[in-house]
Parts: sequence; C-alpha cells; structure tokens
Amino acid sequence: MAQHIGIVGCSAEGAALCYRTLCVEGAQHLGAHAHPEVSMHTPSLAEYMKHIDRDDWEGVGELMLSSANKLAKIGADFLICPDNTVHQALRHVEPLSPLPWLHIAEVVAEHAVERGFRRVGLTGTRWLVESEIYPEKLAARGIEWIRPGADEREEISRIILEELVYGVFKPEAAACFQRVMSRMRDDGCDAIVLGCTEIPLIMSDANSPLPTLDSTRLLARAALRRAVHGAAAPA
Repeated sequence: MAQHIGIVGCSAEGAALCYRTLCVEGAQHLGAHAHPEVSMHTPSLAEYMKHIDRDDWEGVGELMLSSANKLAKIGADFLICPDNTVHQALRHVEPLSPLPWLHIAEVVAEHAVERGFRRVGLTGTRWLVESEIYPEKLAARGIEWIRPGADEREEISRIILEELVYGVFKPEAAACFQRVMSRMRDDGCDAIVLGCTEIPLIMSDANSPLPTLDSTRLLARAALRRAVHGAAAPA
C-alpha cells in the first residue's frame, strides 16, 4: 500500500499544480489512473500574509502546524508544503509536528546535484530570495547561488502576489522573468530555481534561457517516490 500524502497548502495555484502532479504522475508508479491517497488542508492565504508581512514566522508556523495536525488525524503518513516562502517557518513546526516533512529546498538541491549544476539563480518572493532557505541547502551540496537584484526582487514579488496567485498569466510577466534569468546566465549561472510554486505556470525549460528547477513538480515527484517506495527512495 502506498503511503497517504498530506499537502499543507498555502497559495491555491501552486498547491493545485502540486496536487495535479501527484495524481497524474502517480500512474507512472502504480499503473493506469492510480495514485497514492492525497489529502490537503489550506487556510486562507490572507491569514498567512498577515504573519508574513510582519516577518512573524512563528505565526506562520502555527498555521502550518494546525494543518499538519488536521492531516494527521485523517490518516496522512507524511507532509509536503508546496510553498517555498513559508518554509522559513518549518524550523518552528518540525519539533512539534505529528508527522515528518519533505523539505522543498532539499528536494531541489538534490536534483540540482543529480543534473550536475554548479551555480544556480534564485527566483521567488522577496521573502524567499532574501532568506537562507535555498542557500543553506545548496551550499551543503557544494552548489553556488545568486539572488535577484533589489529591483528584480520587488517586481517578481509583485507579479507573484498580484497576478500568479490569482491565476493571471501575462506575457509581460514571462518577459520579466526571462530578463532576470538572462542576467543570471550572464553572471555564470547554469540553471534557475523556480522558487515559487506558481512560477512554473508561466516559466519552464521551453521559454527560459537556462534549464529550470521546477520546485513544485520536483516536490510532488519526491513525495510520490516516498509514498510508493519508502523514505529512502532514489530519484
């Protein structure tokens, strides 16, 4: 029996993409139309934003822990969170969590090593790219990184919070990401971390000047491997 995957949701579009990936790609492991049992709990994004805007990561962690407890009660075996930014609160959550978690940045960093990338560019909300969520996991594996510039961070955050989380996908937004990614390529990057779970809705290897590390789908695929093959399953 495959394990029951619990999704701690935050923003709807990223959580939906993660959920769809679990259900559709489950067939690769379990056969036609099959996937592990999946449950999701999602508080209002507004509740998360109240704490994020104040840099109150303990408050963010309380929301995540509330979801974790609810998912544990309905039988989930382990948890994932398809939101990069709120992983800043995971240090407050894990010591009290009823279930183990997969860490999105660890999954991405492991995949970067497998593909032989040595220097990656970070994209995501300003809270994400200014944090140590990815630098810590990448540095532990010998991978260098660069962050977007200050103006780039603000514009990327605006696109994510005013457009992507509402399901609004504009050509101008993709063009902005392409400019940032091209600049990172010129600065020596050989790949780009799509470090917001909504970014893969407008950016991919098809329109990026560099190979992309799709955090949403990589997390979902790691969860599938764990659910079907166990915690130590290789990629």
